[in-house]
Amino acid sequence: MNHELPETHVVRSPEQAAALLNPLRAEILAIVREPASAAEVARKIGDTPQRINYHLKSLEKVGLVRRVGTRQVRNLVEVLYQAIARSFLLSEAVGLNPETSERIKEQGALAHLITLSDRIRRDALLLMERSEEKKQQIPSATLQMKVHLDSEERRHAFLRDYAAMLEELINRYGSAEAGDENAFMVTAVIYPEIPKGGSPE
Repeated sequence: MNHELPETHVVRSPEQAAALLNPLRAEILAIVREPASAAEVARKIGDTPQRINYHLKSLEKVGLVRRVGTRQVRNLVEVLYQAIARSFLLSEAVGLNPETSERIKEQGALAHLITLSDRIRRDALLLMERSEEKKQQIPSATLQMKVHLDSEERRHAFLRDYAAMLEELINRYGSAEAGDENAFMVTAVIYPEIPKGGSPE
């Protein structure tokens, strides 16, 4: 019942792109990376099953989720839905206006951040188990800093410079090919800091 999902689905239709603009539907997509019913999603979000069922059917209609089975719960048969991928990437060929495209890209990046954090947690746990089994230290490093970015122009400039710097560094040491026993994962993310007890500015 639990289908292996592609890591990323490239969104090429305006209908799928429009669906991703809806914050609730984007949240539903994040939850149904694993098969779930409308009732399960509603409990996690704090909404009604009827409303969630409506959104799931809308997502199914544009091809972002699919039905993967059913489940008997008391006297009811629940339909199980699953997203078609773990994250979504907007294609430049969609032809949306620049403002709409930017909103979808930013939202897709947040969804990808969730996927990355899940993967990092899983890999870290596996590496810790391996370290205990082999009685050896697993080489790893983390780096966390804050940067002041007070405008859209500065954010874009920072991302451009950061990507260029990272690419130069990787090229200096050599990128790893598939199956490389000495490959190390390098992940870079940027998102607004959430103040304690508050919301992102």
